[in-house]
Amino acid sequence: MSRPLHPRTPAADAARDALPAAEIADFDRLAHAVLSAPSSALGPVLRAQLPGGAGVRWLASAGLSPTTRVGALAAEQWLSLFRCWQATGRVPSGGPGSTRGGGRPSTHGHAPGAQAIPRWQ
Repeated sequence: MSRPLHPRTPAADAARDALPAAEIADFDRLAHAVLSAPSSALGPVLRAQLPGGAGVRWLASAGLSPTTRVGALAAEQWLSLFRCWQATGRVPSGGPGSTRGGGRPSTHGHAPGAQAIPRWQ
């Protein structure tokens, strides 16, 4: 089940309009992820969207507190956040191309390499 679609704020719309057409789809992805996050405080939202401490560094560079609400971002801040998101790369999502296996790690019920030695040997 996907998250509900939340309308963009006027500032996010203004930032989107300032971008070239080739970057609009990426901006929409970021805006959707930020606006539909369960928390409206920027700290936890950016921790989920930017790898490592990039979210905290961006908040500090923008002069914002981690408790600042997503709706309080201005158009320039949306553009700055988008540039930071583009520069740092995305957080691994576990989607296609992921290295993590989807099933059980072992079909025999024990940790890998922890099988009992047969008694007859």
